[in-house]
Amino acid sequence: MQRSPVAGLVAASVRRPWLTIVGAVILAALALVVVADRFAMTTDTAALISPDVDWRRQERAMEAAFPQLTDAMLIMVDGATPELAEDGAARLEARLAEDKAHFRRVTRPDGGDYFARQGLLFGSEKEVRDATAALVEAQPMLGPLAADPSLRGVAGALSTMADGVAAGQVSLDRIDKPIRALADATDGALRGHPAPFSWQRLFASSGGALAPPTRRLLLVQPVLDHSALMPGEAATDAVHAAAGALGLDAAHGVRVQLTGEVPLADQEFASLQENIGLVGAVMLAAMLITLWFATRSVRLVAAILITIVLGLILTMAAGLLAVGRFNVISVAFIPLFVGLGVDFGIQLCVRYNAERVEGAAPDAAMQQAAVALGAPLTLAAGAIFLGFGAFLPTDYIGIAELGLIAGIGMVIALALSATLLPALVIVFRPDRPRGEVGIAALAPVDRLLERRRGAVLWAFVAALIVSIALLPWASFDFNPLHLRDPKAPSMRALADLTRDPDRTPNTIDVLARSTDEAQVLTRKLAALPEVAHVVALDSFVPDDQPAKLALIQDAALLLDVTINPLDIAAPPSDAEMVAALTQSAARLREISAGNQTQGARDAQRLASLFDQLAQAAPAKRAALNAALAKPLGVMLDQVRTALQAAPVTRADLPADLVRSWVAPDGRVRLQVFPKGDSNDNRVITRFRDAVAGVTPAISGLPVGTQAAAGTIAGAFVRAGILAFLLVSVLLFAVLRDVREVAFTLAPVVLSIFLTLGSCVLIGQPINFANIIAFPLLFGVGVAFHIYFVMAWRAGATGLLQSSLARAVLFSAFATGTAFGSLWLSHHPGTASMGEILMISLIWTLICALIFEPALLGPPKGSSGMRSNRQSSQSSHE
Repeated sequence: MQRSPVAGLVAASVRRPWLTIVGAVILAALALVVVADRFAMTTDTAALISPDVDWRRQERAMEAAFPQLTDAMLIMVDGATPELAEDGAARLEARLAEDKAHFRRVTRPDGGDYFARQGLLFGSEKEVRDATAALVEAQPMLGPLAADPSLRGVAGALSTMADGVAAGQVSLDRIDKPIRALADATDGALRGHPAPFSWQRLFASSGGALAPPTRRLLLVQPVLDHSALMPGEAATDAVHAAAGALGLDAAHGVRVQLTGEVPLADQEFASLQENIGLVGAVMLAAMLITLWFATRSVRLVAAILITIVLGLILTMAAGLLAVGRFNVISVAFIPLFVGLGVDFGIQLCVRYNAERVEGAAPDAAMQQAAVALGAPLTLAAGAIFLGFGAFLPTDYIGIAELGLIAGIGMVIALALSATLLPALVIVFRPDRPRGEVGIAALAPVDRLLERRRGAVLWAFVAALIVSIALLPWASFDFNPLHLRDPKAPSMRALADLTRDPDRTPNTIDVLARSTDEAQVLTRKLAALPEVAHVVALDSFVPDDQPAKLALIQDAALLLDVTINPLDIAAPPSDAEMVAALTQSAARLREISAGNQTQGARDAQRLASLFDQLAQAAPAKRAALNAALAKPLGVMLDQVRTALQAAPVTRADLPADLVRSWVAPDGRVRLQVFPKGDSNDNRVITRFRDAVAGVTPAISGLPVGTQAAAGTIAGAFVRAGILAFLLVSVLLFAVLRDVREVAFTLAPVVLSIFLTLGSCVLIGQPINFANIIAFPLLFGVGVAFHIYFVMAWRAGATGLLQSSLARAVLFSAFATGTAFGSLWLSHHPGTASMGEILMISLIWTLICALIFEPALLGPPKGSSGMRSNRQSSQSSHE
């Protein structure tokens, strides 16, 4: 039998081990220079899919027309009161707009001067009537408050209202609401825990679209650094720093949350890093322990590890030269290289030990191991190379680049296993193994598989049938949000946001070529049962304006002098606040004396609390003054602005608002909202299909999520078919026997089905992350089965007792335990990848050690069992 190239390389390396080692170190040093000079990694997930697929072209068209909507960071400002939310959002917007180093653009999609001025017009006529009526009814209190926006003014307003009750102009029950609210606020101040006070809630009409919101939004475009693992980290830190400096925190009744494309991506990588030390330590420990049990030699373990480390450096350099930079998928070449590189190392070292046990000298043992394993290792590496290369023609760039780098890595792993590893083994001179290298305890299993071959095969056929029957229940969840840690701040904020049907991120953007087309599309889309409503630029021009404006103008006329006093009192002294509180308490007691209504009891309670506050320390009065005066100023400013509403046409809309909906070239953006639960994948699927039926020019989270799922699933299906064909051709070219090709690939197919069936039983969906397990499953599976088939065709028997089985067993253990440690990750996607990798490798090992020997049966032309040593010798000849 002609010696393989691997055997020739091993022989040369064994003859000149130090030259080989020095040469490998020099190459690794050069590669390290390349890595240091060219290392780059992008965390831009948009770069993972080919820009030439249709949905990506639509996405790029929308981004080109409206670039201000890309790379977004959404800041949610939640206040305990509407005033706190509005004030916090306004101050945070001003602070961030000044920070040009971290933010390119800062806008308020639900606030600003336009909405503050014209906001009342967006309610129904009834809502506008109720809102203006509530303000007019509050006129007796608004006047004194506007003239003296302080605790003194509040106490004075209550005294004035009490005068009205005493004169019979108003009943006590009519002013009970402000009395009760102020009593609660005063009680909190006396206890040292002043609660946020809302004048808007006090004076606003209840419910409806015009109810004062306690959440405000800021849409921010941060300055990103894509060379960093978390490109928006600096901007995120700047937001938190600004919020802290402005006192926008829980202690002040405000919560600032961040979500959107940038924080979600950043925190995903933060969760990847969260316990990476533990995961790495477990992975390394599992690898070292398994290697030691496989080889029983610290020196062999060191040789394998040095080979893998230098191979990783060379592969990293070659990958950077080939693709320019790594992406979040292609970096998975590291565990792939380690897993398959460890397999090559274990195969050679275990076979080396077997030869040493038989009495061969170190040099001869390594060369004999290379002669025996050269062809299987070369064929396995070639099959794995083709398997990964099958992803190159797909639209899934992330996995295509992974396939290219991993394929190159297989060539490097094989080359180093045939050069550096043998040289290190010769230099390290590990001790001769004690005892048999094979697994003698598995001899009964070998005999059982021979006697019960048919039963074993039928058992696997039954398992295959069950797995196929379970496939309809297999879950394929390609929603990238489901891979993220639900406890991450950005995910909690997003979950909070999706519960608001008017602010859900699960909307579809439609790009119309003109205003006329946009109007036609709006009518068609709004008529769909899957659509809740459609927002366009015209949505910001209120309807029924004449009737609403008449109501607002009437209220403005009545309230003008009330809310715009000629003179505003200077801030009060403490003595003035004490006097006002004492006077107001006396008046409240007078009007409630002898009255047993709820309003009277509330008035008496407030009078008692005012007396206590008048006698308390000045700091208590100052705290209540601040708690009442600040929101009072915000509320009065909002009322003054809202009563200045004027007729609005499309030409009156602010330029920034128009630019968010109409591009300079005339193209128009529409935003379509789903009807139903936007967190339900079935609802979103129907929603996306319905909108796509009206126009193909769509983008957005529901479109990208489903289209990416289709692209990725299609890439794996096409790559899987191509890999199967390429590997089949390679195997046939080498083995020249269709049956032996089937013997090699059938267990791989079986293990894939068994893995999918197991996922159904444990309820684990296939997702963006764990689907990467299948290329590894294919690569490792093909390698294992090639080893067995080629040993079998060389006449080997008792396969489970052999050194080959030991190598396969511990190779699977090393790969499985190392990758299984990913299960410990706090990142859900990574944890699910570790879970499926472990399951798939267990089935691969079962198929290799049980199904494969049973499938192969006795060697061709064999009349009985020969010893492992005889079969080994035959493979050398």
